[in-house]
Amino acid sequence: MYKIGIYFLVLILLTGGTAIAQKKKKKRERDIQNVVQTAYSYKGTPYKYGGSSKKGIDCSALVQNSFASAGYKIPRTAQAQSKYGKKVNWSGLKTGDIVFFKFKSKREKWYHSGMITSVSKKGTYFIHASTSKGVVVSNLNSDYYKKNVKTFRRVIK
Repeated sequence: MYKIGIYFLVLILLTGGTAIAQKKKKKRERDIQNVVQTAYSYKGTPYKYGGSSKKGIDCSALVQNSFASAGYKIPRTAQAQSKYGKKVNWSGLKTGDIVFFKFKSKREKWYHSGMITSVSKKGTYFIHASTSKGVVVSNLNSDYYKKNVKTFRRVIK
């Protein structure tokens, strides 16, 4: 009788653990969808250094605002954001991860950020606030971006 009681206790604990894990996974998926949808809502917004609204926005504000829509508070600048969250590599990229670039021009380094919107055999795409085109979706596998990637971070785990 004792063994049967322990068996049922273990079964209840395992089943409860599975239900909790499923709820957590669904919340994570909802949060990622919310963050990406928010970023897409800025598509076409002009670039404005220091801007953080649909009148004009920079790359780090786009990322910050998108995550804030799902309740995640992240740093304001791309450089500070590049140290936040869990580091990920190319092979582990998922939708919702943040990509950071480090560009150099005439003794000056500047950081740029964007958010991964899709990863497939067709390519890896990210949304970002381009200084020349405003908020757009670009292919991370293009030579220009690929050679300047600094790191990737995951905020929603």
